[in-house]
Amino acid sequence: MDFPFDSMFSSGDFSFEGIDQDRFSSTDRSLNNSMENVQFYGAGEYRGNPVGIPSLYPDYGYCPDEYLGEGFIFSKSLLQEQQQQQQSFSVYELFDDIPQYGLVLPPFEACLEDITKPGEIPTVIPAVGAKKDKEYPRSLAALELLNNHGNGFKRLRGERVIQPSNDLTTFNDRQVAADCRTLSTEDILRFAGARFIQSYSQQTASHPFEGSFSGLSQEQTKDVELVELLLASAEKVGGQQYESASRLLNFFDYLAPSSTGNPVQRVVYYFIEALKERIDRETGRNTSKGLGKNLASFDMDKAMMVPDAPKLAFHQGLPFSQVEKFAGIQAIIENVSESNKVHVIDLRIAYGVQWIALMQALASRHEYCPIELFKVTAVATTSKHVMEETGKWLSNFADTLKIPFNFKIVMVSDMFELKEDLFELDEDETIAVYSSYALRGMISQPAQLESLMRVIRSLNPCVMVVTEVDANHNSPVFVNRFIEALFFYGTLFDSLESFMNRDEPNRMAVEGKYCFQAIRNIVATEGEERTIRNVKIDVWRAFFARFGMEELKLSPSSIYQAKLIVKSFPCGDSCTLSMNGKCMMIGWKGTPHTSLSVWKFL
Repeated sequence: MDFPFDSMFSSGDFSFEGIDQDRFSSTDRSLNNSMENVQFYGAGEYRGNPVGIPSLYPDYGYCPDEYLGEGFIFSKSLLQEQQQQQQSFSVYELFDDIPQYGLVLPPFEACLEDITKPGEIPTVIPAVGAKKDKEYPRSLAALELLNNHGNGFKRLRGERVIQPSNDLTTFNDRQVAADCRTLSTEDILRFAGARFIQSYSQQTASHPFEGSFSGLSQEQTKDVELVELLLASAEKVGGQQYESASRLLNFFDYLAPSSTGNPVQRVVYYFIEALKERIDRETGRNTSKGLGKNLASFDMDKAMMVPDAPKLAFHQGLPFSQVEKFAGIQAIIENVSESNKVHVIDLRIAYGVQWIALMQALASRHEYCPIELFKVTAVATTSKHVMEETGKWLSNFADTLKIPFNFKIVMVSDMFELKEDLFELDEDETIAVYSSYALRGMISQPAQLESLMRVIRSLNPCVMVVTEVDANHNSPVFVNRFIEALFFYGTLFDSLESFMNRDEPNRMAVEGKYCFQAIRNIVATEGEERTIRNVKIDVWRAFFARFGMEELKLSPSSIYQAKLIVKSFPCGDSCTLSMNGKCMMIGWKGTPHTSLSVWKFL
């Protein structure tokens, strides 16, 4: 097998040895300080009452289906009539229909609210046949979440993210006009979200966006309209109003969002398809139509294990992958610096390019701590043939560096089968565990996740490096999950725009194959079928604490490696690094996409 990814990890520009700490402390110490202060405004958790939405708001009814254009998509007369008919309800009543799912251990329930037993995975919208729409009160949590995303536009000035205004009402045409040339995809989503929220407020007649898109270009105006209509459609679906949702989705036939247009149009296009599939599933209609048909049997885990041109282009064009790998490997190097025998357990090895960097670092210390044996054990449930090729490739590379090397695959049908005695362990070896996007796939099966963590703990590794997508795609509430996913993939599509032409085949494949498969899984499925359940770093922290794990602060050397890599990319100014406590957040224009954390067992 040809592994083209080795070229993207050439160590010519990045050294793991001999980092000048004085240089870091003098010219780059500001990175730590600035990271401590930078706040993300993207797909974050909401706490408290956001500006513009009171703690108890009884007037959030559903919008009528009329489309009026001219900057306001809903009929005011029908809206006012509906608001008069809508009964008040308490905040607590809003969530009465959301079931609580108990887990074996109370601490686990408290810290992983959305992770449930396989037999207890929530299905908020039950399977139903075609039926008449029924009115449901709008979820305040969803509105608060959308309001959080809409709290102002981010500004990027150099490498700093400037705190936006917390007051939605401070937006005006002058501000929009001043920034319309530089609006990112997320800015458009925020703008549309703010309009969508304020269209339901009691002050609808006076909100600053009513009937006007002045300051926006024609394309940006269309984009905002697309997103507003998409949000309205999602809300209908969340309320099981499938007939109304379908009528709203029909308007997209006239607005014509395209999978080859700008990032907003592209992401809206795929979310429309996912909504249509969800409606088909919930109403029992024929689900053989649409993009989902071609991806029905698509196995994401297997696909991500195999190198191909689209993934290669993605990793070469954006610094995300290299940042997390180089910074993570630096953390391992620091923890095995005095070990002659190093054993790395990789929970999702894929191409294994990260171990090229580690081997180079181990080879460079031959004078003061020569390496006697370097072992890599790959743990997996699928794609054994790919890992066998990875092992051969790594073995050949180790030979060129004259490093004694051993590669082993531990294949299991599931993590219940993983036992300590499956690993070939030496008494005098130092063990490190590397988990790159390996744990999120087990969130829907928490018993397996717990079993894996118990085995890892029994191995007593000196360090565990964890990389995960930092987003909340696991809410049992559909609308909440939809909003989080829309903003997350909106920024991801925006990043692809920075280095790929719109008709680039690799871009079309990344978006239409990999991203859409994730979008449709998050949006269109429920229960055990919904396997993509990313959670944020705070959830992982609470989970790891149950196994006696302590988070270690990412070292200055790891941060330095990350900063060097970001600077080496043409789009580096848009890739933002920040510290969330002791871990690094890797994001795009201030919105976090990935968390990199380092742990030890007490």
